[in-house]
Amino acid sequence: MTPMADVSTPTLIPDRRTTSTWAVVFAACTGQFLVVLDVSVVNVALPSMRTDLALSASALQWVVNAYVIAFAGFMLLGGRAADIYGRKRMFLIGLGVFTAASLAGGLAQEGWQLLAARAAQGLGAAVLSPATLTILTAAVPEGPARSRAIGTWMAVGAGGGAAGGLIGGVLTDALSWRWVLLINVPIGALVLTGAALRLAEGVAGDRRRVDLPGAVLVTAGLATVAYGIVQTESEGWTAAATLLPLLSGLALLAVFVLVEARTAAPLMPLRVLGVRAVSSANVAMLLMGSATFSMWYFVTMYAQNVLGYSPLQAGAALIPTSAAVVIASKLAPRVMVRTGAKSLAVIGVLVTASGFAWQSTMGVDGTYLTAVCLPGLLMMGGAGLASTPLATLATTGAEPGDAGLVSGLVNTSRTMGGALGLSVLSTVAASRTGGSGAAAEVTAGYALSFRVACAVLLAGVVIMLLWLPGHRPARPKG
Repeated sequence: MTPMADVSTPTLIPDRRTTSTWAVVFAACTGQFLVVLDVSVVNVALPSMRTDLALSASALQWVVNAYVIAFAGFMLLGGRAADIYGRKRMFLIGLGVFTAASLAGGLAQEGWQLLAARAAQGLGAAVLSPATLTILTAAVPEGPARSRAIGTWMAVGAGGGAAGGLIGGVLTDALSWRWVLLINVPIGALVLTGAALRLAEGVAGDRRRVDLPGAVLVTAGLATVAYGIVQTESEGWTAAATLLPLLSGLALLAVFVLVEARTAAPLMPLRVLGVRAVSSANVAMLLMGSATFSMWYFVTMYAQNVLGYSPLQAGAALIPTSAAVVIASKLAPRVMVRTGAKSLAVIGVLVTASGFAWQSTMGVDGTYLTAVCLPGLLMMGGAGLASTPLATLATTGAEPGDAGLVSGLVNTSRTMGGALGLSVLSTVAASRTGGSGAAAEVTAGYALSFRVACAVLLAGVVIMLLWLPGHRPARPKG
């Protein structure tokens, strides 16, 4: 990629140093890869963690949930902080917290130490993830160049989630469970050093105060809703342990909206949600994330519990699927020039839905090619095509000063959609299985979850056709 001479916008005070586009893309994509990787990389290491640290079944579940809840709850605040205090600064802070927490988790000697480290990782990820997309959109002007940069960012992020199972299996088998966390340390240290030296800062000229009441309300609301969502897997949807945090979280978010409507310097100006491109793209991202995030879980479980694959074999079996989402994300910017963002997003989700429909025909005696590989290529290839235009629509519909906020919204929508979708579809599968461990019943439960996910994706297509703007989104008026 060629270097850019000036990456500033009228509302930013640029650093005197120049920044090459490749350095921005590399730093942003590496940060996003680490963030998404850590959502899934620990899954195959959980049995080893339980044995080594004497974790209970409930504590083991929180090794994953502590990260997801902190990640989802603080992401909106992390996105706004990038706008106010500087994108490079928040990138470095987020990556530093994430790297230090990874070291602490890898060296943990007690269960509570591991859980605390995972929560701290989620906090660092919530600051880091919006900053990765923000420095990308600030450095690359609107148009094909930005679409290509976002396509690369989406491809690497998707690759991180897809590769988590394989990387976790290799590290756990070859070294120990600790290396699924410790591997972040040398990578994080290298990226921190390079970003500190090569990235230029853009600090908002208006050093607005942080909307502390809004920050507390939205963080507490999202974290509480996320907590309620993850409780559904063990407690069900009607239990008090699920309903109380869900309703409390929704109430906190309602109060947050009221506060934002009245405060002089809101954390999330409500006018941002009034921009059609931003609101519609985020709803579409939430719906698509609710289906595609669960795909990795159910296909992995099907491969191990029904087809008899080992964890490492299951991770290796998904390599073509992982490659599909990366390749499709890279092709999306070129295709989008010809089709337009809305059309490509709709086409991508339709391709994804066809893959889910195919996967729902899985059987006990399914073959790798027809029951894992080919449906996976459609599911994640379509997701790769759709994600880039949706992210492009959302980010190009926002003011430059709101770039961090919108980046946080995109990531929050995808993360919360994934958590909600996995909880709902797990409940759907369990209701069909009825507690039976027979291969036929387990397979039937997985198949039903894929049919429901397909219906959600088709509903998302209808919403996109009616709501997504069909033209280049205009910036909102300040």
